Amino acid sequence: MTDPKIIDGKALSSQLMGEIASEVASLLDQGLPAPHLAAVLVGDDPASQSYVASKEKACKQAGLISSLYKLPGDISMTKLFEVIDFLNTDPEIDGFIVQMPLPPQLDPGKVIERINPSRDVDGFHPVNAGRMMQGIPGFVPATPLGIMTMLERYRIPTEGKHCVVLGRSNIVGTPVSLLMSRKATPGNATVTLCHSKTPDISDLSLRADILIAAIGQPGFVKAKMVKEGAVVIDVGIHRITDSAREKGYYITGDVDFGEVYPKCGMITPVPGGVGLMTIVSLLQNTLKAAQKTYQY
Repeated sequence: MTDPKIIDGKALSSQLMGEIASEVASLLDQGLPAPHLAAVLVGDDPASQSYVASKEKACKQAGLISSLYKLPGDISMTKLFEVIDFLNTDPEIDGFIVQMPLPPQLDPGKVIERINPSRDVDGFHPVNAGRMMQGIPGFVPATPLGIMTMLERYRIPTEGKHCVVLGRSNIVGTPVSLLMSRKATPGNATVTLCHSKTPDISDLSLRADILIAAIGQPGFVKAKMVKEGAVVIDVGIHRITDSAREKGYYITGDVDFGEVYPKCGMITPVPGGVGLMTIVSLLQNTLKAAQKTYQY
């Protein structure tokens, strides 16, 4: 039986993958090519390799073309820019990402600015960030987009609600706080953005109707920090070593699920929650790039 308290990212992402596949089939029926997503992977970071592999698998399932550009970890900015410039103009590419984090010799800000905003399906370019801030259609970062889609598809009321966001990163916390506050559905919430320098975080989170945890600390959110009946969105994903388990580790989020579940109204699990929605949202952005949905 489906648990009514669980916001099931696995089921929802599967549904959305089917919708994307249908739209890709429609493009093919019109004699148009399948959307093409490329990824640039610099170095051998295991987490980055895992994410890119998941992206490639998802592309295959939905009918998208996927390309991977693997570059050495000691590559220079000049050489990386040459690859980005090629991807910016290659007529066969619709969108691409440069996988983060990057080695220390590379400036991530300059790398992001080098990407053509109309192919920036990660939604990190300042042009896309500015469009989002002003409510102009553009590419929204994948994880915030996935969160908003969850709220929309599960028909979770946001208008007039107090939303507390834990974490202010440019990847999740800051953009989702803007999306929740703007005049839209979902949206129209009153938003409090907390971070490492915020005093009395527990007092603020306890007032949240919707609590979005993206603070990067495993098990940070405890039951005492959550209002009775609140909606809890757990963005964190952490691999914790545990020799007592068969795999030698377990995956957990920023929320202490066991503590918080009995008290909250709805909650995203980890794994099986927001993480799955991130890749689907990246594919949605790539489809929009192929459809030339946004004019720059």
